[in-house]
Amino acid sequence: MDPLGARSCFVDVDSLPCWAGSPVGTDVPDSSMWPEDIERHVVCSPFPRREDINEKVILWRGDVALLNCTAVVNTSNETLNDKNPVSDSIYRYAGAELQEDMQKLKGCRTGEAKLTKGFNLAARYIIHTVGPKYKNKYRTAAESSLYSCYRNVLQLAKEQAVSSVGFCVISTQKRGYPVEDAAHIALRTVRRFLESHGSALDRVVFAVTQQEEATYLHLLPLYFPRSLQEEQSSLPLLPPDIGNADGEPIVPERQIRICEKPGAHEDSSEEDEGLGRDLSLIGSHAFARMEGDVDKQRRLALQGHMSGVALLKQHQRNYNRWLSRARTEDLSDIAALKALYQSGMDTCGRTVIVVVGRNIPVLLINMEKALLYFIHMMDHVAAKDYVLVYFHTLTGEHNHLDSDFLKNMYDVADAKYKNNLKALYFVHPTFRSKVSSWFFTTFTVSGLKDKVQHVDSLHQLFTTISPDQIEIPPFVLDYDARENGPIFPSRSFSGL
Repeated sequence: MDPLGARSCFVDVDSLPCWAGSPVGTDVPDSSMWPEDIERHVVCSPFPRREDINEKVILWRGDVALLNCTAVVNTSNETLNDKNPVSDSIYRYAGAELQEDMQKLKGCRTGEAKLTKGFNLAARYIIHTVGPKYKNKYRTAAESSLYSCYRNVLQLAKEQAVSSVGFCVISTQKRGYPVEDAAHIALRTVRRFLESHGSALDRVVFAVTQQEEATYLHLLPLYFPRSLQEEQSSLPLLPPDIGNADGEPIVPERQIRICEKPGAHEDSSEEDEGLGRDLSLIGSHAFARMEGDVDKQRRLALQGHMSGVALLKQHQRNYNRWLSRARTEDLSDIAALKALYQSGMDTCGRTVIVVVGRNIPVLLINMEKALLYFIHMMDHVAAKDYVLVYFHTLTGEHNHLDSDFLKNMYDVADAKYKNNLKALYFVHPTFRSKVSSWFFTTFTVSGLKDKVQHVDSLHQLFTTISPDQIEIPPFVLDYDARENGPIFPSRSFSGL
């Protein structure tokens, strides 16, 4: 049912002119008219002209709720009940069913993105995101959060096989974000995403108001130049920080910590406190940048300066930051190692996760990305009971995970990882690995020791996990057959 008669005014994105087809400004001559010697002396732009990308981009002045595309973007607040022109229009056209569906989301954190159906909209989905509140003294944190909004929306669209997405302008007037600053982040983030994942999207529409249109028309040529001359003339107009390869703002490494006495600061409003906490991401090394100084937080808790509840909230924030980044990073190189993967179910109906020690080239890979992949893989699995099977088979010195890395992984992990892990099967352990695991679970981490079970043969493992419920690497099967004899002499496991 369409009580508002909206379908008569829905706009098909395929009917809108793409950016590649829009006329270049009259003050920018077409590069085809340039002499050859000029073309040889052009300066390389970080955003070179890409006709294939420009054909995917559309600038449209209108209501994002009226776009007939796969998904449209709604900008809201943390409780997803913000009253702004974009949200009001989406709710009005989508109908009452959207209100009911929104309650199931239980809010959304700043920088994250969540999906609902489109209901009475022409769009199949609505992607909801929460932009940051802007304050000049926390500009860096606001930039990072706004980047996360756009990147997470695009990543979610890619995961849901969305072919076209309509963007509203996220987090502007009501949250105080300057329109031009926000547009720079929006355009460069979309540009970088299309460079890396262009095949995932056919159309990206920037739906703007009349007031916003002028800013976007001015900035689009910087990131989506339509000619060589436009590419060159845009170079002096690019901001100093054009982000990294993904468009994420680049923050010089520096040590910034949350004040231990927040009350000593001026203007310590709830908004400032939230933005101030984001600055704790920045540290002197990779893990500090992601999770802050965990040891200091624990020390404060022991000294009574930080309550257990506050520490728990801080830990949850740290984990959510890791998770947000894990959902946006390209982790295909880590996935290709086949060192961590989900298999079937054990005899109790619990999900089986497999770790293959020999497939972890510790000295060659980025261990921070390995941790991100672990979080990306495990977040939904750990929501219910699961078991880990670690194949230590033929693992060499160059495959051993450092105890500091394991401790960081354990510290970062959400509480559900620890509570819902019911068993860790350590397959084909050596004497040395038994000693190491005992030491680690006794003195380094707590609550894990009783869950570790050393398994010397696959025959033992199959008493709790059926052979057809676990994918075992061929070299593990060969090793076990040599050491313990074939389990099923008449059966071949070569296809596993």
